[in-house]
Amino acid sequence: MSKAWVIGDELWKLIEPVLPPWPAKSPGPRPVPDRLCLQGILFVLHTGSGWEDLPQELGFGSGMTCWRRLQRWTEAGVFDQVHRILLAKLNAANRIDWSRAAMDASHIDAKKGGAGTGPSPVNRGKPGSKHHLICDGNGTPIYVLTSGANVPDIKRALDLLDCYPPIAGRPGRPRRRFATLLADKAYSSAAFRQACRERGTEPIIPRPKTPGIKGLGRLRYVVEQTFALLHQFRRLAVRWERRLDIHDGFVSLACVLICWRRLINWTH
Repeated sequence: MSKAWVIGDELWKLIEPVLPPWPAKSPGPRPVPDRLCLQGILFVLHTGSGWEDLPQELGFGSGMTCWRRLQRWTEAGVFDQVHRILLAKLNAANRIDWSRAAMDASHIDAKKGGAGTGPSPVNRGKPGSKHHLICDGNGTPIYVLTSGANVPDIKRALDLLDCYPPIAGRPGRPRRRFATLLADKAYSSAAFRQACRERGTEPIIPRPKTPGIKGLGRLRYVVEQTFALLHQFRRLAVRWERRLDIHDGFVSLACVLICWRRLINWTH
């Protein structure tokens, strides 16, 4: 069995064309091949190990080399682009459930602080971050945002609705609106409900101090399942990056891997 951080040929064929070209007259020694650097980045993502602990015998280059490559690719939006490509492929295979989306947030510790952190209300005020997630009815991650742990869920709700690009893959214009949106009481707001309806999405959100909506939990479980998949990547279960863009680059790469596994499982 191959290791989780080994990139197969089929996935590499999707990623390689999106990578920015290396400067033809770059000074210094010949750079470590992109595929090996990506596998080094995946090793850190899967294991949660520090960059300085990347085993040299794996042949992926030094931890700093892999970190610089991750920085370069994050700035170029590489993993966001591959995520969109995979969502389009899932949509073409009729594997995006447009009947409903689910939205929620999950706390993680942020050991080194930095942008997008704040005092965690679930961990005695220690530095923490929060992942805000919207997924389709199958639990496929559509978009993830990172904020400080003290940011209320409702504050990023409209960003989750509006920030991800339309999803292609089917005849006609690319699509981005789900028929319904499932969320818990943290998203109960008249303004948010109105914003959903203006966008053609019917919100199904229980109101505070009222009985829950019958059967909503059985439909919303997919978002908790997706969080579990994201946080199986140990580098995401605890945030070690002070830089928010690097952490979000890891999040996008994790979404790529989740979507790729679903595409393989559903189409093969």
